[in-house]
Amino acid sequence: MSEAVSTFVWGGATGVGSMPGGDARETARTVTGTFEGPAGPAGAGHGMPYLAELPARGPGADMIGRTAGLLVEVYARVEPSGWRIGDRPGRDTRRAASWLGEDLDALEEFTQGYEGPLKVQAVGPWTLAAALELRNGEAALSDPGACRDLTGSLAEGLRAHLAEVARRVPGAQLVLQLDEPSLTAVLRGQIRTASQYRTHRAVDRQLVESALRDVMAVHEGPVAVHSCAPDVPFALLRRAGADAVSFDFALLTERDDEVIGEAVEAGTKLFAGVVPGTEGPLSDPAGSVMGVRTLWRRLGLDPGTLAESVTITPSCGLAGASPAYARAALAHCARAARSLADNPE
Repeated sequence: MSEAVSTFVWGGATGVGSMPGGDARETARTVTGTFEGPAGPAGAGHGMPYLAELPARGPGADMIGRTAGLLVEVYARVEPSGWRIGDRPGRDTRRAASWLGEDLDALEEFTQGYEGPLKVQAVGPWTLAAALELRNGEAALSDPGACRDLTGSLAEGLRAHLAEVARRVPGAQLVLQLDEPSLTAVLRGQIRTASQYRTHRAVDRQLVESALRDVMAVHEGPVAVHSCAPDVPFALLRRAGADAVSFDFALLTERDDEVIGEAVEAGTKLFAGVVPGTEGPLSDPAGSVMGVRTLWRRLGLDPGTLAESVTITPSCGLAGASPAYARAALAHCARAARSLADNPE
């Protein structure tokens, strides 16, 4: 573990990544205003602003398109079936870069003088390989050579992207979040072929772990991996080097207890998605984290470690919510995190 990771103050609250609407400045104002960085004793209860994604703007602002725009010497364009790897940069690549530049400008505007944690999201290598098509229309996942090329290209692109964010927000402690919602399906051979009649074979777990480790290695600071799918492979992610795992808390079952307990005892932090990502009534903040407290008791863990081990988030991205609900959900996460820190029992 690097010194940057060992001294990082975890806990508090943050968002997952995507937000509704298309106003970059208003979104940056929301995520920086809701999560204003370290506060309270030893930083407990702090918030983590993040570089939000606004997929409603169209192709290139979506999760896959934004990350495709970061790739080095690998280009992608939009086809009716999705994003497809091409020979040269085109309109869609330029649009992805333009949207990202707009988001970075807005974030920089609202983080003047900011010092504290700041999260940056990108799609991980396996979800990217499952989503990007080769020229024949099949997923890059079908070609081991293409997967290796994508991993290398993503690593180089992320290195440059993190350097740019650090330049714009020099007081930030950057956290890299890799979004891997397709990871479990990749491991189980559940990604469908172009015909939809078959599935691509499962990828060897050691190969999956190796590629994740290579991408995580580009960042000297903390790395989190997010998946809002069931059966998140906590142990594999921990071995690959993830410092934190972000997940939908409602999808946990008691059969996950052992692997989560092992991860926490090994120092892995949890980003617990306890606040609904879609429209609906929000319970009181203390009620939102009741399940987290129950999990801690079930695992026999020290309640005093809760505030530094668990970061509160929505269950997934907020792109499908209304702007008003998204703001309320993020504020609710911050209040729930304070409740957890103030009353871990």
